[in-house]
Amino acid sequence: MSVTPDDEGFMAAAIRLSRQHLGRTATNPSVGCLIVKDGVIVGQAVTALGGRPHAEPQALAEAGQLARGATAYVTLEPCSHHGKTPPCAEALIAYGVARVVISVTDPDPRVSGRGITMLRDAGIEVDAGVLEAEGRRSLAGYLTRQTKNRPYVTLKLAVSADGMIGRQGEGQVAITGPEARAEVQALRAETDAILVGIGTAISDDPLLTVRTPGLEAQSPIRIVLDPSLALPLTSKLVATAREVPVILVASENVSHLAADAEGIPPSVLPDIFPTRGEIDKEHDQNSQADSSSPATEDVGQAAIPQPISPLVGGEARAGEAGPTDPADRLELRTPGRAEGGTTPTDAADLDSRRAVLVAAGVEIVYCNPYHPEVLLPALATRGISSLLVEGGAKTARLFLEAGLVDRIELYQAPVVIGEGGIESPLDATDIPSGFTHMGTQMFGVDRLDEYERGL
Repeated sequence: MSVTPDDEGFMAAAIRLSRQHLGRTATNPSVGCLIVKDGVIVGQAVTALGGRPHAEPQALAEAGQLARGATAYVTLEPCSHHGKTPPCAEALIAYGVARVVISVTDPDPRVSGRGITMLRDAGIEVDAGVLEAEGRRSLAGYLTRQTKNRPYVTLKLAVSADGMIGRQGEGQVAITGPEARAEVQALRAETDAILVGIGTAISDDPLLTVRTPGLEAQSPIRIVLDPSLALPLTSKLVATAREVPVILVASENVSHLAADAEGIPPSVLPDIFPTRGEIDKEHDQNSQADSSSPATEDVGQAAIPQPISPLVGGEARAGEAGPTDPADRLELRTPGRAEGGTTPTDAADLDSRRAVLVAAGVEIVYCNPYHPEVLLPALATRGISSLLVEGGAKTARLFLEAGLVDRIELYQAPVVIGEGGIESPLDATDIPSGFTHMGTQMFGVDRLDEYERGL
């Protein structure tokens, strides 16, 4: 059977459905499934919070006997292996569906094409690649972690009319209006983790949580590139670390100091922080963790520690202090900032600070803060499929120059910063090559342009 406009319409609905649980299905992709009989949706589901149950068996159970002879629309190829749950392909066969329409073929070599073969061998008609571009966008985190062994990285920037992202010495500066800020909260809610540099963490003292009413439990894991463990002990991040996980990425040089202080070898990226799905499980006692696709728990290779080197051409700018920036060494007491920010000077000082951070619930890992090509695969091994880079200029430039940004969300506001502004690392006139302009939206008076690389 050839693909029809109705097929595309139902697949578009399945893709919209799949987005409901983005960032909330642990290591699993958020998949949408519709069961359609005689042009009517008789069953529908999205991968459950924590990753289990999968979308297909839920939708089939809702359809019941009406599934026999129906068409199933699935955003990702149904799994074909026996894991913690039976294969979704077997469930589709058992319920007697006549046809399965798939948007994206699973890239996992243990699945890719095998689910389709299982269905066809059972006499079920299969059409794949329907609205594939849209389906791949909805599965970007999963696909990137499967094929590139790293999270899908989104860079968000809010730029003033005069090309600035903030003002020196003033911490957080409102550039966009409430409508744009609400959209950013929605982006955070569907992302596994959010990352900032230590300069931003010190100068802005941000929470980095989701503050939209009803979505607070969807706050992402918060990551700070903090080579010298300079995060102020009085910061909001430290104060809320037991509510929403905080990870400090410190230099291996710091880990060696800690080892000297304790007489034990330092650990690199200890397996001690929860995945986003485990966080959701704590908020929803009915959800259960699982792997929707066979390789989801094995994605990525452990990063091999490499010596830290300064970012080439990446001198620190205001709002994004480097490892030798005075802001890392001086105690900051500017109104609106957290007190602290002092870099430990010896092993005993470092050990004391580390103990306080850990006691507060902060996780510390040692993995080259200024080498994202090492850090990102390590994050992928911990189940992080999507990462939002949100501050500041130096950190944005770090990921851009490494070629590790997959999507750019560029907000442009009519606000003028003026003298003392912090220059944006890019604007609409110098988007790196390889990015495609995906569209423009207006949020109040602020303009959002989205750019993406091909998956």
